[in-house]
Amino acid sequence: MSLRFDRSQWALVLGGSSGFGLATARKLARQGMSVAVVHRDRRGAMPPIEQAFREISACDVGFVSFNVDALSAEGRQEVLGGLAAAMGERERVRALVHSIAFGNLKPLVRPLRAARDDPPDYGDAVLEDEDFDRTVRAMGTSLATWVQAVHAGSLFAADARVFGLTSEGNEVAWRGYAAVAAAKAALESISRAIAVELAPYGVRSNVIQPGVTDTPALRLIPGSERMKAKARHRNPFGRLTTPEDVADVICLLCTHEARWINGAVLRVDGGEHVAG
Repeated sequence: MSLRFDRSQWALVLGGSSGFGLATARKLARQGMSVAVVHRDRRGAMPPIEQAFREISACDVGFVSFNVDALSAEGRQEVLGGLAAAMGERERVRALVHSIAFGNLKPLVRPLRAARDDPPDYGDAVLEDEDFDRTVRAMGTSLATWVQAVHAGSLFAADARVFGLTSEGNEVAWRGYAAVAAAKAALESISRAIAVELAPYGVRSNVIQPGVTDTPALRLIPGSERMKAKARHRNPFGRLTTPEDVADVICLLCTHEARWINGAVLRVDGGEHVAG
């Protein structure tokens, strides 16, 4: 099995400035794949991100980045136009990685103090319709929008891979996670639809479910320190999943030998889920 790719093959990474997205961009670049990163970061946060991007560029592959709103039509058009300009005539998107982490972490109702288990202070904030709409759009249905746009632009390679990222919250209820859980359920359903409807065009679609991973997105979840402690305790290897663990698997799934994996949700957690 060869893990070397041709720089004519591109990875389009949505949410690629930290966590799983950045780790995947780095991994694929090291293995020879050109990379386009879409991210949304303030100017003050850019110095370490720019350093990471320079490291990716140093891998002697094509590299472009777009600091835009990936959820806006204008941002999407800018990315696809810039990507098409950066790619050579025969270059195409081999992998589309959806790693957008934007969600409202609020409870459905204000918890009773007597029922709380190491609770954060939500104040009076509860989930509203707009919170659900934005979260499900960002972390769920935008996968379909991007896949449709890349397909419409004839930018997918003849053997392309689409990846989404889900979490244990797709089955387990965590206080304050309802909107994100709904988004993950939508993402998984959409991935299955992509796996069926775009298979005739050579596109495979799968969802990765990492174990508990210490990412910026996880740290925003109420009770994340407790989650990490429990995960370390129950994981057979005694540690958390890392973004690099996930990037390694995505890289493997981009190979020709993994072409028959389609429409799956794949756990990448070192056995964490079976040891609980």
